[in-house]
Amino acid sequence: MLKGIDPILSPELLYIIARMGHGDELVLADANFPTEAIGKRVVRADGHSVADLLVPLLKLFPLDSFVEKPAVVMQRVDQPDQPAPVWADFQRILDQADGNHITIERIDRFAFYERAKIAFAVVATTERALYGNLIIKKGVIT
Repeated sequence: MLKGIDPILSPELLYIIARMGHGDELVLADANFPTEAIGKRVVRADGHSVADLLVPLLKLFPLDSFVEKPAVVMQRVDQPDQPAPVWADFQRILDQADGNHITIERIDRFAFYERAKIAFAVVATTERALYGNLIIKKGVIT
């Protein structure tokens, strides 16, 4: 236990994000995501949703301000032009953490998988919302 650190952030997850550098990406994966098949480093966060983790994570994890879209979601297969309901939660949390509007990129399912393969790590959550996956790009501490 550490003072001032939300206990939802496990020691393993803290270690992973501390090792990440500017431009490295972290995948927050839903319960249906093939984490073990895709992730080169996998951290378990069972019992938590992506939004649950995102709030305390963004207190420690700066988003990359040098790119236009430091967050990415997996485009819906059934209705590619429609947002998944959970994305509104992601948007609200990202905007609040950064203090301004964060543009979230939408990419198709297989492009998302390919991007996840080269991400620094994948966090396996038990997010039940469909299309509840999010990639965030680490920025710099100023």
